[in-house]
Amino acid sequence: MKKKKLAFMASGSGTNFEHLVLEIQAGRIDAEAALLVCDKPGAGVLARAQKLAVPFALVDRKAFASKEAFEEEILKRLEAAKPDFIILAGYMRILSDAFVLRWWGKIINIHPSLLPAFPGAHGIRDAFEAKVPETGVTVHFVDTGVDTGAVILQRKVPVLPEDTLETLEARVHETEYLLYPEALRLVLDGKIRMPDS
Repeated sequence: MKKKKLAFMASGSGTNFEHLVLEIQAGRIDAEAALLVCDKPGAGVLARAQKLAVPFALVDRKAFASKEAFEEEILKRLEAAKPDFIILAGYMRILSDAFVLRWWGKIINIHPSLLPAFPGAHGIRDAFEAKVPETGVTVHFVDTGVDTGAVILQRKVPVLPEDTLETLEARVHETEYLLYPEALRLVLDGKIRMPDS
């Protein structure tokens, strides 16, 4: 059977991206890392892609007059790579409805909280400041809302009384590295699909 192709989208240092690619290269995720799309010049993920020999495209938002033109360029790169799934790994922009609908049921994201609690860009900090007893990690399909898509897997992370924001972040990230490969395997094996409605 042909391996499923994955295209990654990332904006930052790329630790989740690197971890997933290493799992693929070790044969623990049965897929091919076909492309990385990065929207931020100088982002650490670009160096990681180079080191891991994953083809990458830098599509700088500042080079485009509109979000539509910017996403059109990303779509062009994706169409050329023909991925089966798009994996968001710290991609810090909200995708347009048109983009999401074009790849409906094929875009997967990881979020550092137990959704629906603490959606948005600062999930760990928001949970920490809310003084909740636990937070966690969610892997979900992307729909046209912000962090509202169908959940694939979740795992709890306790917030300890002695936690600082930094120690909590470190434990949440550790959990991400375990949960994302597990969730991807379920999707790639056809065990979990985006619900129809």
